[in-house]
Amino acid sequence: MSNSTKGIWKVIGASSVGTLIEWYDFYIFGSLATVIANQFFPKTNPTAALLSTLATFAAGFIVRPFGALVFGRLGDLVGRKYTFLLTLILMGGSTFAIGLVPSYESIGFAAPVIVLLLRLLQGLALGGEYGGAATYVAEHAPPDRRGFFTSWIQTTATLGLFVSLGVILLVRHGLDADIQVSIRKFNDWGWRIPFIVSILLVGVSVYIRLKMNESPLFSRLKSEGRVSVNPLKESFGHKTNLKMVLLALFGATMGQGVVWYTGQFYAQSFIETICKVDFEQSRTILIWAILFATPFFVVFGSWSDKVGRKWIMLTGMLLAIVFYKPIYRQFLAETENAVYQAKSIATEAAPVVKTEKLDDRIITTTTTLKTFTDGSACTQKAIDTSFSDASKAVAHGPVTYIDRKLSPAGYWKFVGLVFIQVIFVTMVYGPIAAFLVELFPTRIRYTSMSLPYHIGNGVFGGLTPFIALLLTTINTDDKLVGLMYPIIISAVCFVIGVLYVSNKIDPDVSD
Repeated sequence: MSNSTKGIWKVIGASSVGTLIEWYDFYIFGSLATVIANQFFPKTNPTAALLSTLATFAAGFIVRPFGALVFGRLGDLVGRKYTFLLTLILMGGSTFAIGLVPSYESIGFAAPVIVLLLRLLQGLALGGEYGGAATYVAEHAPPDRRGFFTSWIQTTATLGLFVSLGVILLVRHGLDADIQVSIRKFNDWGWRIPFIVSILLVGVSVYIRLKMNESPLFSRLKSEGRVSVNPLKESFGHKTNLKMVLLALFGATMGQGVVWYTGQFYAQSFIETICKVDFEQSRTILIWAILFATPFFVVFGSWSDKVGRKWIMLTGMLLAIVFYKPIYRQFLAETENAVYQAKSIATEAAPVVKTEKLDDRIITTTTTLKTFTDGSACTQKAIDTSFSDASKAVAHGPVTYIDRKLSPAGYWKFVGLVFIQVIFVTMVYGPIAAFLVELFPTRIRYTSMSLPYHIGNGVFGGLTPFIALLLTTINTDDKLVGLMYPIIISAVCFVIGVLYVSNKIDPDVSD
């Protein structure tokens, strides 16, 4: 191994640790959306609370482009190292603070307002982080292996999600020897722990990043007095560069963003809220899929050094367009009521009956935990309505199955279906850092590449879970209607990419 190669691995390691922690900080909010909805919003309407939480989650994405402008400009004026050191501190402090915010029951509407403000700070910080890390690694990498080396940075977003899910499950199980008591404690206050412990991770990463040197290309540019005086004007005021910014957005990052968030966040949300698979299984399904698929970021990043970035990314989008609906139909087919009604019962717990009086009606809810011979389980719920007027007949509501637990075979089928979606993610995301770096000159690279990336990811991609869930609440008859958003966005991006994006690999990223 050459000294230059050893040097690049140190650069990748230092950059990746910090970026992974920032993604972890950003995603624990989304991973705990259902729990946070109960903490910071009124509990009278669970669907509205969840939508409000997802809207708060999405707000962090919407401000990412502004973070890209602020910190991109700073990175092109001052340098890469100190800029993404600042973004790391800002992200870590905001995440830590979310873990300390009192609940809605304690301080009322001040709680969601404070959380929203902290979420906006997270979005600003992340808007400045990715462009700096990707640029920093690319400017250290050998030209013919830029896709390979920058693809390691690409793994950090998915690994950050992986770590956030893992920490959540460990805390959820570790608060008490009795798992049901542990889950209750987690929902009450234990959910704060993943937010609070992030400050320790940030401290370690700050220490590592302080020991890093500035990018050699930026250092040379600075020593020669050729640093941009106005990166924003050069990036967006010059017609040629603005054209490349728009092409990067509408021909690459827009589609990449929706594929990323559909394959990971919307998949988890769909499995939990539409298919009603229990909390733990919905998380571990994603964990296994991510674990198996993550190496493919590097595979496709490295391959892009040989065949170009364009067709790998566009193929990932096309496969997503074609296969999303068949994949999600399989999710529904495996968890529909008729499937559970046809299963052979192994054990059935004593029913739990709850009665509520509402006007002239008496609402009786009966829940029964059933386990089946194939290893699956579910909670069956039936609602009956009786009336004080004896002339009215008892109204029997439909029997529904909530909090389903998949059989071992069904569980691994779900892992496989999510794995396929994450493979699409690795195709669109693995090569994109090298693709973006090669579009822009060193003096304005941080600013120019950060904006289209964070609009594509933050606005188009980050809104995916919220818009998809919103569509399903508007059109309740079609459980797959939420997929129309990522499919349409990916299709538009695919067409623009095919027509206008070049597959040429630029061997030189310097001015």
